[in-house]
Amino acid sequence: MKTLIANALVVPMTKEGYSLRADIGIDGKHIAFVGKADASFQPDRVIDASSFLAMPALVNAHTHLSMGLMRNYKDDMPTLQEWLAEIFPIEDLLDERNILFASRLGIMESIQSGVTTVADMYFNQHSTAKAILEGGIRASIGITLFGDLRQSKERVKKSETLLRDFRDHPDNRIRFDYAPHAIYTCREETYRYAHALAKDHGAILHTHLSETRKEMEDSISTFGDTPLSYLSRIGCLADIKSLLAHCVHLTEEELIILKDHNATIVHNPSSNTKLSSGLAPVSKFLEQGLQVALGTDGASSNNNLNMFEEMHIASLIGRVYTPTNTKLTPYQVLSMATTNGAKALGLDARIGRLEAGMEADILLLDLQKSHLTPLNDPFSALVYAAQASDVDTLFCQGKMLMQNRKMLTLKEEDVLRDVNSCWADVLSRKQGYVHQERL
Repeated sequence: MKTLIANALVVPMTKEGYSLRADIGIDGKHIAFVGKADASFQPDRVIDASSFLAMPALVNAHTHLSMGLMRNYKDDMPTLQEWLAEIFPIEDLLDERNILFASRLGIMESIQSGVTTVADMYFNQHSTAKAILEGGIRASIGITLFGDLRQSKERVKKSETLLRDFRDHPDNRIRFDYAPHAIYTCREETYRYAHALAKDHGAILHTHLSETRKEMEDSISTFGDTPLSYLSRIGCLADIKSLLAHCVHLTEEELIILKDHNATIVHNPSSNTKLSSGLAPVSKFLEQGLQVALGTDGASSNNNLNMFEEMHIASLIGRVYTPTNTKLTPYQVLSMATTNGAKALGLDARIGRLEAGMEADILLLDLQKSHLTPLNDPFSALVYAAQASDVDTLFCQGKMLMQNRKMLTLKEEDVLRDVNSCWADVLSRKQGYVHQERL
């Protein structure tokens, strides 16, 4: 299948400030060219993109797709710990069917927000993987670990079928990584086990880290170290790629440690502000040459998966809360949501830029909007003014997932009906349930 996206305003994310009016040719799963189409390219489908901006599809580098099931539930808790005390008992009740329906919801919301790639961390990953294939996006699915070594080995054992069923899918849209939840829910042996698995399988270690001041204080009390220093001391950042979600409270010493490891900080500004966790000094991270990507966290703590909103909030916070005079530029924020996210997941040779040979993960944004007129600077417009609802069309690997805001891979009315039904079921089973602590 060959597609010609004709006469788009293209933001290829190949260098700062660069945009052009061009055609984009898609041949199968890949971009054939970005420039002027010639007679040798014979498309099966032509999209008039004269009123569209074309850019790389977005990468959500830390999320929990299924947690949309708990959207708008137990909001406005004073702290993360008090919020988790309400959420964990609900999570205990979720079965594969609940996760399947909720994953479809998260995937649909992601597509509607221009996202084709997510780093997910949750339970019942078989259901999530099935929904990923149905929806047509790609994912790093974190095999989530809690508790001690015995519990973690049981979870990994259960994942063997998952790996067998999905790892070698011909589209190569799913990778499996290891996700010890956090230092306050996993024992040291669990982190060591996850690190060994990641090293043996060339996988990523994906974890929550330094999200709250309480986590930092408890870590010092329990381990004699701040969270990142603790993981470094026990060897769990060495010789692997890691994805460190939040990193709101890092010391100067920890920033130095990060420079010596292949780690990416995932900034989640909406969740961190909503849960009163704090504000990560992202400008400082970038000044020191650290890799920073962007994530939404789950829709139960955000309360959406809107990466355009996340870019906007990240930019505003980055222009106010900074220990130096350096401000986040729109290009830096867009990079966090595209090229940096792709690199964090080991996908930077495949996605994150619009260039010949890259996989055709392309977002078409409708510019015929009052809030985008006049456009002037497309980078500023994308970060400060654009809305997720402006995403008109989305491609992943050359396959159209949405066109004219109409979902093509999932039936929107079915997804919404199923989620409302299964949430009612979960609430009915919650009556009288007693939660067992995870650590």
